[in-house]
Amino acid sequence: MKLLLTNDDGIFAKGIETLFHALSVEHDVTVVAPETEQSAVGHAITMLEPLRVNTVNRNGRFFGYALRGTPADCVKIAVSELMDPAPEIVVSGINLGANVGVDVIYSGTVSAATEAAVLGLPSIAVSIDSFTPVSLSAAKEFIPKLVALAAKEGLPPGVCLNVNVPNLPAEKIRGVRITRQGTQRYVEKYDRRIDPRNHVYYWLTNESVLLDDDPESDSCALATGYISVTPIHHDLTSYPALERLKGWGL
Repeated sequence: MKLLLTNDDGIFAKGIETLFHALSVEHDVTVVAPETEQSAVGHAITMLEPLRVNTVNRNGRFFGYALRGTPADCVKIAVSELMDPAPEIVVSGINLGANVGVDVIYSGTVSAATEAAVLGLPSIAVSIDSFTPVSLSAAKEFIPKLVALAAKEGLPPGVCLNVNVPNLPAEKIRGVRITRQGTQRYVEKYDRRIDPRNHVYYWLTNESVLLDDDPESDSCALATGYISVTPIHHDLTSYPALERLKGWGL
């Protein structure tokens, strides 16, 4: 198949290189990724500046296209300008750090997959539960299998798969769970500082995690050694609240 591979950690990240080699065994893979790290940019797109695209070599050979933009920009420009025909499936990752619970809202990795789904393309976001992973072998083995299944079975319109992999070698993974997006979130703190010109600024520092202990949630599956696969959709409507608001007499 013809695949588009992107991420939010940047085109020189280890995770995207690992997926490129794993997927290139059976597929025609085009890499279009941010020039620099774009973690936590969410679904931002560039409107007030030009999008500049440069070719990138890794290990002495052509690797892909680096975009001075966001992960969502990468998907848009790849589908519109850089790939003809369009990709059959879009894969985003491997992201360093899990994207579970409310992280999904902030994640550039997930937003790239969501953008692909908006454009009508099957897509998969993949993250590992560590910023210093012991091994990427589990994701490297699992994602090609999932890509094949997604191509065979298809995904509902507008749906992408958010995959989170435990920070474990492949042989220690307990299995795969189909999960819901959980409610895990962070309580954040800011360090108030003064710069040399006596101006106040703030730096995001410590975070504590409010865990979700529902066994059906993405974070719970991940914490217990399972790969989590969550189908997500860009429709943020709360349908129970929709019905309730209709009774407000607005």
